[in-house]
Amino acid sequence: MSAVTTPPIDLYYWTTPNGWKASIMLEECGLPYRMIPVNIGKGAQTAPEFLAVSPLGKIPVIVDPDGPGAAPITVFESNAILQYLGRKTGLLYPSEERARIAVDIWLSWQAANFGPTLGQTHHFRIYASDKIPYAIERFTAATTKLYAALDAQLGRHAHVAGEAYSIADIAILPWAKMWERQGQDIAGFPNVAAWIERLKARPAVQRGFRLKPDADEPPGSGPRN
Repeated sequence: MSAVTTPPIDLYYWTTPNGWKASIMLEECGLPYRMIPVNIGKGAQTAPEFLAVSPLGKIPVIVDPDGPGAAPITVFESNAILQYLGRKTGLLYPSEERARIAVDIWLSWQAANFGPTLGQTHHFRIYASDKIPYAIERFTAATTKLYAALDAQLGRHAHVAGEAYSIADIAILPWAKMWERQGQDIAGFPNVAAWIERLKARPAVQRGFRLKPDADEPPGSGPRN
């Protein structure tokens, strides 16, 4: 009798903090996947074939041919992808209610505070053609406060949502590792600095960060791995 082959998950991806969340989680779970690049620098996120799977034109997106009830499912929004894969595999998303609530709290903190604020800091410090001092100072200062909150949490626990590594860590790490671009002095946040280095030493995290798309390949052009 031949072995059952698990069909790969399609990962619509680009090298951004949110894209890295999905690639790291897929690597941590050991699930087969194929990467479909979406070059957001060239506007590929507006292509009709991509909008068919991501109505808001955002990456990452996964399409799992073996979803609930053995039927295909499309999941967009990076933290929803983390939660889905955690439930699917039973990995890095605890089933015990209090532990899961702690993870959900920090996922919400990342989605509502850390990601948006750091994204604005990136924009005004690096990408904006007009450098607006007020905006740069405002968002850099707000980013510093968020790092202070994260540092305090990591001073109390080994990981963001408690003692165990979880999808909350995966959600926050890709943003936190870019602290230099955000005008932060990581020496002022020693717990964050140590946590970043611990997580970056994980083989699955390294593989997730190394995933590089071909910039000339449009979405839907074929499997990548």
